[in-house]
Amino acid sequence: MAKPTTFGKKENEKKKQARRQAKQNRKEERKQSGKATSFDDMIAYVDEHGMITSTPPEERHDEEKIVQEDIQISIPRQEAPAILKGRVEYFDSQKGYGFIKNLVGTDKYFFHVNNVLVDIVENDIVTFDLERGKRGMNAVNICTINNQLAV
Repeated sequence: MAKPTTFGKKENEKKKQARRQAKQNRKEERKQSGKATSFDDMIAYVDEHGMITSTPPEERHDEEKIVQEDIQISIPRQEAPAILKGRVEYFDSQKGYGFIKNLVGTDKYFFHVNNVLVDIVENDIVTFDLERGKRGMNAVNICTINNQLAV
């Protein structure tokens, strides 16, 4: 079994002095190497594109000029939605509701008799618009294709 080594006060003090001296030597080497000597040399700036640069923002000349009239403070206009076509898959005239299956996809939309513009029956091909309801998208402004051509 190895005997633990202990150092005296003098030896510990010599080690502290050696560490202090080594630290002082490293500090002197940094000063003489000519690297960043002042606080201004150590500062880095971030430009408008998120890139790190050493040039302060006041000295940059490549900035784009912003014209006040080009700034839009509104929601851009949306194009009118396309007219959707579907087939009445289920319709209960007594309860006043039904479902339309979209001809393009496999989506089914609920509709209420209040949103129907003309009389419809099951398997009619209709055009309709969509509106967000409590439980999803609902078909509104429902009209059969034959009646739409007559109007």
